[in-house]
Amino acid sequence: MSVSNLDDFLKNHPKVEHVELVLVDPNGIARGKWAPVSALKKAFSDGVNFPLSLHGLDVWGNEVDETGLHISSGDLDGFCVAAPQTLSVVPWGKSSKAGHAETAKEATTAQVLLQTLTAEHGYFGGCSRSVLVQVIDRLSALGMSAVCAFELEFHLLRSPASSGEAFEMASHGETPDAQFMYGLDALAEKADVFADIRTAAKWADLPVDTIVKEAGPGQYEVNLNHRADALKAADDVILLKRIVRECARLNGLDATFMAKPVIGQPGNGMHVHASILDAQGKNIFSGEVGDNRLRHAVAGLLSSMQEMALVFVNTHNGFRRMAPGSYAPTRVNWGANNRSVSVRLPAAPDIAKRLEHRVSGADANPYLVLATILQGIIEGLETEQQPPPELIGNAYDDATPNRGEGLPNSQTAALKAFRNSKFAARALGQMMRDNLAGIKQAEIDGFRDDISPLERRTFL
Repeated sequence: MSVSNLDDFLKNHPKVEHVELVLVDPNGIARGKWAPVSALKKAFSDGVNFPLSLHGLDVWGNEVDETGLHISSGDLDGFCVAAPQTLSVVPWGKSSKAGHAETAKEATTAQVLLQTLTAEHGYFGGCSRSVLVQVIDRLSALGMSAVCAFELEFHLLRSPASSGEAFEMASHGETPDAQFMYGLDALAEKADVFADIRTAAKWADLPVDTIVKEAGPGQYEVNLNHRADALKAADDVILLKRIVRECARLNGLDATFMAKPVIGQPGNGMHVHASILDAQGKNIFSGEVGDNRLRHAVAGLLSSMQEMALVFVNTHNGFRRMAPGSYAPTRVNWGANNRSVSVRLPAAPDIAKRLEHRVSGADANPYLVLATILQGIIEGLETEQQPPPELIGNAYDDATPNRGEGLPNSQTAALKAFRNSKFAARALGQMMRDNLAGIKQAEIDGFRDDISPLERRTFL
């Protein structure tokens, strides 16, 4: 967006007084600051200053010295420039105290995503958005582009999500015997929340498609339509998560994208659909030749899946989601129209042939997830790898053939596979690989050093 177009935006939204400047750290957590609307012109030109150390924080927001981004390097500033296509007004902000904005022209607050650059305005390897941009550039250099769509699951909560107590789900009376999966009454009960989500999504130009009541109590899914712009597809996830959380708050609820908020109930996943277009805009997976290319792409994803599990399963909690029978994959496998596998080939007409990557938790960083997936596809296509035999049947059943090797079952095991991965360095860059390894080690140490309430109750 040029400054003139920015001026048009401000003229069309005359009541905007504040802007939320948002950048995303390696954990996929949105950080930033509130600024007067006048800060937008700087964000769209030279960029606003943020410390590079924001990209070296663990999940609790603590500095991780191993990243080298903190006081050891002088805590340097970088320039954070606005991503023009993400600028929008939002229904929350100053007006939300007395009732949120009903129309875009009434909105007092805008938001925009930022991409961190170095002081020389070059790519900063610690910025996850920059990591994805560079993988997209590699794909473009091969005369190809990606079409992507995300599906995102979450829970609506009645209790404050920050209390540390067990979540109280904003459920429709679900029990293990009556979960109201795909229930229309359960959606109607939360109609105000989803109306606000759709309004905010429309203002942000997010391609929201279906909204579904999922299997867990208080659990829902929002599906985004595909985009022929992989970077914007990942931006959509960050914006959608902010919208869901804020619209829940506007209605007296909380929302969580925690991968496994309740033991014994389904967890929250982030499924990624992807196909590849050639220079003429044709899906390279279509037709008879396309079937072979699709198999090469699947092979590239499977060959790197174990060492990249740390990206897909982003948190200590996330490994609780990877349980047999949970619809979360536990092994390196693939299959056609099969929701028990890691890489699914959905039933689709020839023109829409694609793959669905089902490993990631809803709390993962969409930029790093998509960078990893696209790099795997690139390498599978380039080397013309062949995948192992297709899994047919139940991937959780020990008797099913072609189940594949197990995915890491803990953050410690995933870090061990990731730390020295050459593929991780190719997909994410050396800096992001090393920084992420340091951050995850700090998180492992944090959970190891914490005494849980269960331990205190048990050994009192």
